[in-house]
Amino acid sequence: MTERDGTAAERDGDGDRHRVELRWRGGGTETVRAAAAESVLEAAERADIGLPFGCRTGACATCTGRLLSGKIEHEREPRALKTDSLADGYVLLCIARPKTDCRIEVGTDVHSDLVTNPWK
Repeated sequence: MTERDGTAAERDGDGDRHRVELRWRGGGTETVRAAAAESVLEAAERADIGLPFGCRTGACATCTGRLLSGKIEHEREPRALKTDSLADGYVLLCIARPKTDCRIEVGTDVHSDLVTNPWK
C-alpha cells in the first residue's frame, strides 16, 4: 500500500481532507488525501495516480468506482448511473467528493460491471 499525500504544504491544515484508499481488483492499493473542494479523480491526479476517466461531468461512467466504505457526495447528479447502481455503491469519481474517509474499488473492471459486452 502506498500513501501519496502531495507536498508538505498540502499536508498542513489537513482538517478538511479525507483519506481515500483506492483499491484495484487485480491487487494494489494507494491512498490519497482529498480536500473538501476536490473530487476523488482530482485528488488522485494530484498524487500522480492514473485512473480511467472521460467526460469529467458525470455523463459517461468511464471513471466508475465502487464505494466499499465511507461516504461520498456527488457534486451534481451522476447522469451515467442508474438508481440501482447508486444503491449498489457505484460512484463517479470525477464528481465524487469524499465526506468521510473512504475505501473505493477502482479501475476498468469496476466500469465493466455496469456494461454488458455484446461480444462475450
